Amino acid sequence: MLDTLTIRTQRTTASRLQQLDPERLEFGKTFSDHMFVVDYRDGEWQDAQIVPYGDMPVSPANSALHYGQSIFEGMKAYKNTDGDIALFRPYDNFRRFNASAERMCMPLIPEELFMQGLSQLIRVDNAWVPDAAGSALYIRPFMFATDGFLGVRPSESYRFVIITCPVGLYYNKPLRVRFEERYVRSAEGGAGYAKNAGNYGAAMYPTKLAQQEGYNQLIWTDASEHRYVEESGTMNAIFVVDGKVVTPALSTSILDGVTRRSVLDLARDWGMPVEERKVSAVELMEALAAGKLEEAFGVGTAATIAPIAVVGYQGQDYELPTPGTNSFSTRATTALHAIRTGQAPDTHNWMVAV
Repeated sequence: MLDTLTIRTQRTTASRLQQLDPERLEFGKTFSDHMFVVDYRDGEWQDAQIVPYGDMPVSPANSALHYGQSIFEGMKAYKNTDGDIALFRPYDNFRRFNASAERMCMPLIPEELFMQGLSQLIRVDNAWVPDAAGSALYIRPFMFATDGFLGVRPSESYRFVIITCPVGLYYNKPLRVRFEERYVRSAEGGAGYAKNAGNYGAAMYPTKLAQQEGYNQLIWTDASEHRYVEESGTMNAIFVVDGKVVTPALSTSILDGVTRRSVLDLARDWGMPVEERKVSAVELMEALAAGKLEEAFGVGTAATIAPIAVVGYQGQDYELPTPGTNSFSTRATTALHAIRTGQAPDTHNWMVAV
């Protein structure tokens, strides 16, 4: 643990802010001027600093590259109508980051270090927080092993970094997805609930196959039977069935999504029945055939809420109802936007001012 939380700041002498086109914000391509960096050595976190965004040297024997000790988070900062900046549920991301660290045998980050480094970084780069509709500052905290050692054991040194990038909408139209009934994203008892890098690398090949077939993403199913819904691409999956909000219950193979939690809280606020349970592909297809599957959508930090328009099941495509202005997903999208931009009361205290 750092003795005193002094964060040294080295400001860039060549800001790239003038190169930013707020009308063309491609997700994850343009990064803000600075990054927060702190190293774990000799059993403690030390040398916390904010430095110009740039490349970092690593050993060719870096153990994260060889053995996969690498985790991350995704979160956002928003600018309200008064120009003030606030983070959406950062303590939830902090707790999930440490849950991932524990699963991957990595050191925990102290809350003060995480939150102060994050807040100070955003204050330094406050001009990078966009204010156009649908835009935000995407925040990527991550940690990776830094030992230069070839041997399958937990690293003894680590680096924790936060980088940020202004972003617009992740998906600009409803999704085409299909059920995945061959490949597996994660199995019970695995690391699917952690945001470790390997989960995403392993998902790329089956996702690529689906995209070659004209789908945007997959609906992952369970590893043992391929019957039950797990996640939708890199998002949690939520369905509205006969007036009820239904979503797969959390497990060791499903990520505890912050947006998922928020959407379920809104449903409960509005008096809608919420069911967190096993949801099978067969149940959903039967509900669709009976006219009871009213909505299907993915939820996550990047996209917030992404409606599903078409679902592929056992070689055939099925069209889902188009969400109207009074649909649950549309209302939830509007409500979350209003809370994040200060246009509606934050009754759950989700927003944390920077």
